[in-house]
Amino acid sequence: MTSAPVDGKEGELASISAEAAYNVRKHRNLSAMNTRLFSAVAAATLLAASAAPAATALKTAVFAGGCFWSAEHDIEGTPGVVRVVVGYAGGVRPHPTYENHEGYLESIKVTYDPSKISYPQLVNAFFHHIDPTDPGGQICDRGPTYRTAVFATDAAEKQQAEAVKAQVARVLHKPVATEIRGPTTFWMGEGYHQDYARKNPVAYMTYRVGCGRDAQLKAVWGGIRTASAAR
Repeated sequence: MTSAPVDGKEGELASISAEAAYNVRKHRNLSAMNTRLFSAVAAATLLAASAAPAATALKTAVFAGGCFWSAEHDIEGTPGVVRVVVGYAGGVRPHPTYENHEGYLESIKVTYDPSKISYPQLVNAFFHHIDPTDPGGQICDRGPTYRTAVFATDAAEKQQAEAVKAQVARVLHKPVATEIRGPTTFWMGEGYHQDYARKNPVAYMTYRVGCGRDAQLKAVWGGIRTASAAR
């Protein structure tokens, strides 16, 4: 029995159905390809992320170096140092201020990149910006609040700081008065003290020259001060 011929409209419908089926199959194939491509890109991204070295976490260190204007000014140009702020450390009573910080030392908090400068190197740089043989303050600034200290955060840092201190004593051939202390709470100083040397260059240099800081550091360290210390 022969099939009845397909008239024009039925043929057109059959053609449209075939084309629609083709488009569905094409869409499914493209979707599958896109899914595989996305998976491949995601896998490659994860692989690259795991292979890339992790960014080094910044660390902080606290030092007391006499006048915190000068301590901040002198160490902030050290390679690897990211940021320096001034404040108070080593005391007990909370919320010290410039007018009332009995028991505290004028201090700086240094944020640094340990991939560029190690903790012992930073401690060494700090020592080269002070007179570590002075037990009663720093240069023209006298009294307990201007005594020098390194505040280590843990036993490992304390051991490293002690080793640097011992090396400094050997280099200077004198006892080192700078204390190596344990962890401390650092209290941020007032805003007008932050970046004082940069914001008030004339007033700061008048103080620095009048204090005789550079002359005293030259007398203590002579030609063995580091390049960063001689800024």
